[in-house]
Formats: sequence, structure tokens, C-alpha cells
Amino acid sequence: MLYGAMKHSLGAGLRLAFRPWVEGREHVPAEGPAILASNHLSFSDSFFLPIMLDRKVTFIAKAEYFTSPGVKGRLTAAFIKGVGQLPVDREGGRDAAEAAIRSGISVIERGELFGIYPEGTRSPDGRLYRGRPGGLARVALATGAPVIPVAMIDTEKIQPPGKVMPKLMRPGIRIGAPLDFSRYEGMENDRFILRSLTDEVMYAIMKLSGQEYVDVYASVAKRALAEEAAAARVGPQERIRERLSGLRDRSEGGAEGRKDGAEGDEEPRPRA
Repeated sequence: MLYGAMKHSLGAGLRLAFRPWVEGREHVPAEGPAILASNHLSFSDSFFLPIMLDRKVTFIAKAEYFTSPGVKGRLTAAFIKGVGQLPVDREGGRDAAEAAIRSGISVIERGELFGIYPEGTRSPDGRLYRGRPGGLARVALATGAPVIPVAMIDTEKIQPPGKVMPKLMRPGIRIGAPLDFSRYEGMENDRFILRSLTDEVMYAIMKLSGQEYVDVYASVAKRALAEEAAAARVGPQERIRERLSGLRDRSEGGAEGRKDGAEGDEEPRPRA
């Protein structure tokens, strides 16, 4: 009931303000389980896709959205729960990953739609990054549910990092034909099969989105960008310190030279 109310109230406002467009809606089954595997460009991806579909979509969301302090944190948590998202601790290692997989399987076993972002985190630059072979592939193989590739278009341009107010523009959603992986039945413990299935889904998403593909995990790319940004912030300060140190050394060296020179230029006094 809460999901329906949130979807109706929020959805009406978002559709009116942003007028999102959708292609391939007919690929989403009217009933029965399915996995929606999407690229991830923006926090708003988990809002725009559900409001444009008739059926409920349950996504996995990072646990911080459910535990943030303050009034804003409580409102965010209530909203995230209201739109049917499940918490997962991305820092929890293997246990957290297993919990996320079990949550996905339970959604599918209820005959519902399970939404997942194979990249594991938002793209740092709008490109499509390598899919992680754990969650998507294992849920698909454990349940036999079809995987429907989804491409979110231009959602990252609505509210870029650092911008408070969103930009009113039309994001898009392209939904591809379901992918059947029944040929891999019983192979969910084969890491090569998990990798192959994930790569096939990422290729389908790439064809739908038109994004440049990067064969690196998005989390690794984010870490590298953060390190570069940190180096850029520290670099100028280090250079200033080095320059000041050099000037100080030269100054001290010049003072000693002047002292030595003064002593050396002093003429000897004649003896009486």
C-alpha cells in the first residue's frame, strides 16, 4: 500500500516535471518473476524506472540510505523503504553479498520484479563499467528468471555531483528483450559461467545505451579518480613547501657566504 501511494504521488510529479520517455515497455512481463538489470548513472535511476512501469520493482540500495542521521536522513530512509528498496551493506564483504543474493531470490520467488545494477555502483563518468559476476548471475541461475536488460539514458545530467537543484530535462529508458540463461542451469557455482552470463548482460545494456564500455569495475575507477583528486589538492601545497624550503636553503647559504667573504676580505692589521 505504501509503495502504491509513494509511486502515485512521486510518480505523478516526476512524470509531469521531467516527462521521461520509454522504449520497449512491452518486454516487461505483465505477471511472473523477472530480473531487471540496468546501467547505473544516477541516484534517480531507482525512481524513474519504477514509476514508468505498471508493476512494482524491488531494488537493492546501500544501507547508508536507511541509517543516515537527522531529519533528512529519516525522510530519505522512509522514502527508500516506501518505494520498495532493500538495504545492503556494501562494506560487509561476503556476508553482505550473500544477504543481497538471498534478498533477490526471495523477491523472484514471490513472483515479482527484482531490479539490480550489475556495475555495483554508479558510473563516475557516464561510461558503462564491467559488471560484477556475483549478484545478478547467481540470482538468475538460482531462480531461472529471465534477465531483462535496461538502459537509463541521461539521468546523470539531471543532477550532476555538486549540484543542489536538478535540471529539468527528459531522461529516457530503453528496455531490451529478455535474455534466457536456462542453458546454464545447475552451473551457478562455476565462476566462468557467472562471468560469461554477466558479460552477456552488460553487452546487451551497452547496445541499448550506446555507452562506451570500460573493462574495469566502477568502484576501482572511482577509487583511482579519488586518489587523483587528492593528489591534485595536495600537489600544489607540496610544491609550495618545496619552493619555500629551497628559498630558505639558498638564503641560508647566501648568508654563510657573505659571512665567509667578509671574514676573508678583512685586511690584516700591521703589527706594532
